[in-house]
Amino acid sequence: MKIQKYKKDFSYSYTLGAFPTIELIKFKKDQIINVYIHSSFSNKEIRKSIFDLLKKEETKIIENDDKIFSKLSDKENVYVIGIFKKYEMKLDNSSHHLLLDNPSNTGNLGTIIRSSLGFNVRNIAIIKPSVDIFDIKTIRASMGSIFSVNIALFDSLEEYKKEYSNHKIYSFMLQTSNLLQDFRFDKNTYSTLAFGNEAHGLDDKYLKETPIKIEHSTKIDSLNITNAATIALYEFNKQVGNK
Repeated sequence: MKIQKYKKDFSYSYTLGAFPTIELIKFKKDQIINVYIHSSFSNKEIRKSIFDLLKKEETKIIENDDKIFSKLSDKENVYVIGIFKKYEMKLDNSSHHLLLDNPSNTGNLGTIIRSSLGFNVRNIAIIKPSVDIFDIKTIRASMGSIFSVNIALFDSLEEYKKEYSNHKIYSFMLQTSNLLQDFRFDKNTYSTLAFGNEAHGLDDKYLKETPIKIEHSTKIDSLNITNAATIALYEFNKQVGNK
């Protein structure tokens, strides 16, 4: 395969850095094509960890090709790169979900994925259009958390609801009097926490679900999507935990 800067239409993607690459090896070993280690990488512990995790697959580790690092990364402190085949995922019907409608920023998406995993919501539905979930910026921002969650894309909210009709949707938006700090989630059903586009939020059709507002001071007009999702995930996990 020809190694070149990542493009969305590739059938493979990259992890840039030791930590996301180790997460790739731990959770998606079967998808790995190669792992590259820079000749000047001096962390013996991490190097040993990579070899131990791959064990019988040492042939996938390449240590004598430093040119790939300048070719793929704009950062000078990247000493480990993983190349992996893209893969499809399916959401667990018996777990809580996070839903993102039209996410448009790769960094925000990666950060939300990490927060979602941090608060035990391991299934993420994405309503298209969407940024590329396998973009290297998404992977980097998730710190490799993307390899521990299930992510599935849908053409519409209706398509998602049809497939996961047993989930109750809580839509986080401003047009409601239901305040998160006073709200109690239903512990007897599977839940979906829904968030909208960074610029436009959720469409009014989400008012037909169960809308919730995160109250904040009048000194700002809204919370950043990553902050809002993290606050909601924290409160949800505190009340309900993971089904």
